Amino acid sequence: MPSIRLKPEQTVLLVVDIQERLCAAMERDALDRMLARTGAAVEGARALGVPVIVTEQYPQGLGRTHSLLKLKLGEFKPLEKLDFSAATPDVLAVLGDRKQVLIAGMETHICVFQTARDLADSGREPCLLADAVMSRAEEDRRVGLELCRDAGARILTVESALFDLLGRAGTPEFKKVSAAVR
Repeated sequence: MPSIRLKPEQTVLLVVDIQERLCAAMERDALDRMLARTGAAVEGARALGVPVIVTEQYPQGLGRTHSLLKLKLGEFKPLEKLDFSAATPDVLAVLGDRKQVLIAGMETHICVFQTARDLADSGREPCLLADAVMSRAEEDRRVGLELCRDAGARILTVESALFDLLGRAGTPEFKKVSAAVR
């Protein structure tokens, strides 16, 4: 059984399909919270030297990555896809030998679930950030979380993942992560 300890040198943050037109279909308060938690995950990952990968599902139809998230990401090049799963050959190539994949994004019951399942099938450790994923309907989100767990994903929150990666207080990284999750 793999260790449940996250290690920065083994971890990647994968942001799945948080795109403008898809976001427009979401409940506003839930979307605002998910965007804030995903932004905290991005800031925390960057502070800890954890790479961030961003995917976009059919951007011609669903638009580009949400503008608020773009501000947190800074310079990035999204990987475009047509498959629902973000565990595409392009993404797997970027993951390299990193095994632990923190997943944020939408929709939980479709792209996020299929990504978690395919990552687990490829021998990786999917770690779903429950407060950084969403679906249009809460029931779909809830079922998506269950499907991800059934597929082998661990369910965490942004804070639990970042502080596990951090491991200790009193460092410059601790200050950055603490500021990110506030």
